[in-house]
Amino acid sequence: MKILVTGAAGFIGSAVALKLLARGDQVIGLDNHNDYYDPNLKAARLARHENNPAYTHLRIDLSDATAIANAFATHKPDRVVHLAAQAGVRYSLENPLAYIDSNLVGFAHILEGCRHHSIEHLVYASSSSVYGANREMPFSVHHNVDHPLSLYAATKKANELMAHTYSHLYDIPTTGLRFFTVYGPWGRPDMALHKFTQAILEGGTIKVFNYGNHRRDFTYIDDIVEGVIRVLDKPACSNPDWNGIKPDPGSSSAPWRVYNIGNNRPVELMTYIQALENSLNLKAKMELLPMQPGDVPDTFADIDDLIRDFDYKPGVDVETGVACFVAWYREYYQIN
Repeated sequence: MKILVTGAAGFIGSAVALKLLARGDQVIGLDNHNDYYDPNLKAARLARHENNPAYTHLRIDLSDATAIANAFATHKPDRVVHLAAQAGVRYSLENPLAYIDSNLVGFAHILEGCRHHSIEHLVYASSSSVYGANREMPFSVHHNVDHPLSLYAATKKANELMAHTYSHLYDIPTTGLRFFTVYGPWGRPDMALHKFTQAILEGGTIKVFNYGNHRRDFTYIDDIVEGVIRVLDKPACSNPDWNGIKPDPGSSSAPWRVYNIGNNRPVELMTYIQALENSLNLKAKMELLPMQPGDVPDTFADIDDLIRDFDYKPGVDVETGVACFVAWYREYYQIN
């Protein structure tokens, strides 16, 4: 297949592109290389696959309607994995318009490309943050998600609604994947694991919010990539049992689906930090702080639907995953 992967220089996007190329697909990668975090890291990720003859790279911003339309018209992908977005819950509190441009306007441009070029399947990144004020655990795609706590979360919920409209009106199969705290080698520097590792190695203090009482469904990058590709290979279909009187939020009479993709094993933040200390063979100095605006105390993914429909089984525990990240970090930053 020929597959358009947006965010191809990003953490998840670059890993998905690598996996698709390894199995023989053609990949058109798209990324704007913005400076939200170190562009050198993005370039290093991209260097792993940009010289593959089956790979084509486009440096385009999602908000550029003409450039996105031209990318679809020129390269004619069969399917799309849309992973590009303005990421980060906390950054959305300070720079909300960046999320409107990328996550709403940009997503609309991707949907239009899919509509006009008969795309077989659009798989796109949603987020566990859509659960917002919901406190019923584990989080299920069959729960209501109408109370987001950050603009980032609101844009991801909006993406699901926008995709549903296009699935309903134009019969485009779309699947949204609600990612749960993705971590691992080549991860984003604004994420806790990267920040904590740097601070501990430099003898600094790590900021631990909610006094360390967070629980997160940490999901290793390889498990995420495996799930994305399994979903990509099986286009969304309508739910024949869907009922508008008692509507199921996780499916539709249109070819539209959403799934949680997580480890299904929430871990205490302090346990996560302990795994990092063990891998570094160093103790962390901690500053315990209250919970930040936009954060939720716990995440826990119900992945029963993903297991049922795709035989998905996450396999990497936190201790193993953190150790792999530390090994990568030492090599990438040349730290003994």
